[in-house]
Amino acid sequence: MRGMMTLSPAVLGQPNLIFKTLLIIFQPWVFFGLATFVISMASHMFVLSKVDLSFAYPFLSLAYVAVAVLAWQLFGEDLGAYKIAGIAFICVGTVLVDLAERGEKVLVADINKSDLPHYATVDHVHCDVTNSASVSGVPVDGDDMVYNLSAMMLSPIQKRIDRYPFFYPVNTFGAANIMAHTAASGASQLVQYTTDMVYGKTVKTPQDESHPISPLGHYGGSKAETEAIADDWRMRGLKITIVRPRLIIGPGRLGILGKLFKLIDMNLPVPMIGAGKNPYQFISVYDCAEVARLAWEHGVPNKAYNLGSDNPPPVRKLLGDLIRSAGSKSILLPTPGFAVKWTLAALDQLNMPLMDPEQYLIADEYCVRDTEAAKRDFGWAPKYRDEDMLQAAYAEYRKARDSGLAVGNSTVVAAE
Repeated sequence: MRGMMTLSPAVLGQPNLIFKTLLIIFQPWVFFGLATFVISMASHMFVLSKVDLSFAYPFLSLAYVAVAVLAWQLFGEDLGAYKIAGIAFICVGTVLVDLAERGEKVLVADINKSDLPHYATVDHVHCDVTNSASVSGVPVDGDDMVYNLSAMMLSPIQKRIDRYPFFYPVNTFGAANIMAHTAASGASQLVQYTTDMVYGKTVKTPQDESHPISPLGHYGGSKAETEAIADDWRMRGLKITIVRPRLIIGPGRLGILGKLFKLIDMNLPVPMIGAGKNPYQFISVYDCAEVARLAWEHGVPNKAYNLGSDNPPPVRKLLGDLIRSAGSKSILLPTPGFAVKWTLAALDQLNMPLMDPEQYLIADEYCVRDTEAAKRDFGWAPKYRDEDMLQAAYAEYRKARDSGLAVGNSTVVAAE
């Protein structure tokens, strides 16, 4: 309020609305007020990422007094045992079920074996992709089809100094081990899943596979280097199809959506980075699995393919429809995108990241992946709309919650 009350008549009397707005924003007290608002909101988002809403929201009344202390305490937390040490398979379960139901013999090579039902019909061998000897121990025949679905993802959020050793051993060096073992075993066909985050900032829209590769961080960078290694193996005779999916959504993949759903259930405001006018594209885990199979059936082309939904709606409409469908009284809260990004970048430089730069730097961009190549080459089309996928995920969340199962914090956060 002090900033607005001290504005001079020369500022308020400016006839150009844009120039006047800029003068107001960059008045010291006004800018300070905006910055503290953004920092306060970012701090609260961090709290929500660490604890349940039922614990976090009673402390809102203390935020104006104790926000600095709370931020110091909360930002200093160590992820500890929560760090992922093995392989996170992106859509392996769905791919396995699809292939097994078609009568194919399926072997899963993974560092862990879960209690998921598909393990009842497929074989499993222990494998750590970061260890070349472990990978070499996986039986592969000359006529086998190999799928590499292993990945370290953008969860849990890593400090800058930890990102390279977190992502590269699995995403890049592990992929190289798999390609080398495939070739050494006499097999010649491999489908390699990477990510659409190899593109980085939007240069052209929609983004087809010819979009410049310019990742914004180590996650996308590790995947881009994997694609470069794949190019080298193609020169040596391997046939490798690269799949670049958008944010994968499906059963068991609530991730950060669990936090969103809690806000909606409690009729609380839902913040957005920016105004929410840009679309946010998903891809169903089932559509991903279908492309994995189709690539094999079409001879494993030496090409890259984007995967994403058709006609993704704006974020504001996507979330607004979900709120109305849920019967919630939540409202969408737009925020100044540039200020939020500036704050998140500053916290990242201080090794107190709330989000990975690869997430927030494009959060309000018009990022739509062109999927015409997969449609043309495979006769494929995404069967699931973003709206349906999000509402199905919400229904899964409600079912788990009503059954007394843990949701939100215990699930793996989506990659992008």
